[in-house]
Amino acid sequence: MSPEQPPIPREALPPGWGLTAHCDGRFGYRYRAPPIDLVADRTAANQCHPTLGLNCCWELRCRYRLGDRSIADVIGCVSTRRAAADGLLECMQHIHDAGTLSGPAEVLAVLEDVSFSDFVPDCRTSP
Repeated sequence: MSPEQPPIPREALPPGWGLTAHCDGRFGYRYRAPPIDLVADRTAANQCHPTLGLNCCWELRCRYRLGDRSIADVIGCVSTRRAAADGLLECMQHIHDAGTLSGPAEVLAVLEDVSFSDFVPDCRTSP
C-alpha cells in the first residue's frame, strides 16, 4: 500500500465515515453520530513481546469527547499498516452494523467484539 493513497478507499467506507488524518505514520477516520474518531498510529514496539522481533507496530485507538475532555482508548495493536487499515475498517463496519449507538460506552462495547489480523501480543500476553 502506497503511503500517498488513503489506507481505505472512500468507496469501501461504511456510511457516515470520513478520512480525517493521513500521513506515513498515522491515519484516522471520523464517524458523525456519535462523534468518534478511529486512529491508527505507528509506534515503537516497546510494549510488544520481545520474541516477536518487531521494531514498530500500529496502535489502533478510539477517540471521543467526554464533557470537556478528549479520551483515547486503545482498541488493539497490529504489526502492519495493512492490518491497521483492515482493523479500522472492521471496527467501522461493527459500529455501522450495530445501528444507533447513544455514546462512547456503547461504541467501546461494540469494539470489544472486533478480531484483528496480525494482532501483536504485549509483554503480558504469551505469543
